[in-house]
Parts: sequence; C-alpha cells; structure tokens
Amino acid sequence: MSNSFFIDTTLCTACRACQVACKQWHDLPAEITQNRGTYENPPDVSFNTYKVVRMRENVIDGKLNWLFFPEQCRHCIEPPCQDIAGDENAIYTDAKTGAVIYTANTKYLNFEEIREACPYNIPRKSSDGTMAKCDMCNDRVHNGLLPACVQTCPTGAMNFGKREEMLDLAQKRLLEVKAKYPKAELIDPNDVRVIYLVAYEPTLYHEFAIASNAAFDMTRQVALRKIFRPLKNIASHLF
Repeated sequence: MSNSFFIDTTLCTACRACQVACKQWHDLPAEITQNRGTYENPPDVSFNTYKVVRMRENVIDGKLNWLFFPEQCRHCIEPPCQDIAGDENAIYTDAKTGAVIYTANTKYLNFEEIREACPYNIPRKSSDGTMAKCDMCNDRVHNGLLPACVQTCPTGAMNFGKREEMLDLAQKRLLEVKAKYPKAELIDPNDVRVIYLVAYEPTLYHEFAIASNAAFDMTRQVALRKIFRPLKNIASHLF
C-alpha cells in the first residue's frame, strides 16, 4: 500500500515552514528574489525550489480572503510524465512509497514534452536539462520518517501516511469544513497522492491547483507514443 499526503489548506497560515524545510532537507540553494508586492516568494517552483506556498487575495461573497496553497508535485497514481518518458532509468514510481522519482537521466528526455504532459505544470529543469521536483522525501519515508514539510508543519495542515488512512482523514475533514464552507472540495483525490482540501473553487488558489486535462486524459501525442513505442521495440528485434 503506497503513501499519500493530505493537505488541508483551511489550516494553512502560509508560515512557509514547509517550504524552508524542503530546501533544508534537499540542500537546495536559495534563489534571488525581489519584492513583487506579495509575500509569495520565489514566484514559482524551479529546479532548486520543489515547494512554493501560493498566496492569493480574493474578494469572495463581499469579503477579502487570503487563500494559501502549498504547491508541490502531486505524485500522480498514473503519472503522465512517466508514461511519456518511457524510461524507468529516468522517471519511475517507487513501488513501496508511491513517490514519482526523477533521476539524473532525465537530462536525456525532451523537457517540453514532459512538462506539457504534467496536468499541474510541475517539472522544471536545470541548465544541463536535468529535471527535478518534489520526491516525497523518499529517503526519509524509507527510513520511517515523515517528509520534511509534514514534520515541520505547526498547524496540522500537512499530513502524510498510508493512502487509505489519508483518504479517510480527507473525507472526514471535508465533512467538517463543509459546515462552514459549503463549496469545499477535495482536489482530484482519485488520481493523485497529494490530496488538497480547499474551501473555494480550486483555481482561486492557483491556476494549476486542479488538473489542466480532465480526468487525466492523455494528450494525443502521449497516447500515440504509448501505442507506437512497443511497436518500435518489436521492429528493432525483427530487422
């Protein structure tokens, strides 16, 4: 049984402890930032920043609301990035934890294809083409530890454990939150291992909060690759 995150955005205070903990555990360098009129910094995930707390000010029902969204890779159940890569030495899913892992061999993949396949716009690359993203702190999890972001969260917004337990927790919390926020929902819970609870329409939190391609339908390009790659491999043995 694989693992999952449950992230309750109604409990997030945007302290960014998770963002800092991720940087520290992965020994990632700081990025040069600038004042953009928001506390949200850096402005996006990158090769050196796997997690960014999105911060949005929205007027909802005549009231100003701060909406916080700790963005990271969703570790899809059926990862489109892995499907289009077609190379387990570059992108694979850890059978024990469910983490979708990128290796140094991603430098040999077509970055634009991989990024386009991601319904959450997550993959980023370095100057040499190597790709990176959240790895679920897979080394920590294999050693019985919580991911660094979950370990450091002071409000209980970040949760991690066996998938069935997280799904149960998410459904229970959703019922509680709906009493105050009738439009509350879980984002793509059947498709990802990082399940978000939001109080309002997901796109109010971030453009890519919810999957950009409905029900994880593969693009025509990905579908064709899945069909023709095996045929190409067979042909290579025949001729």
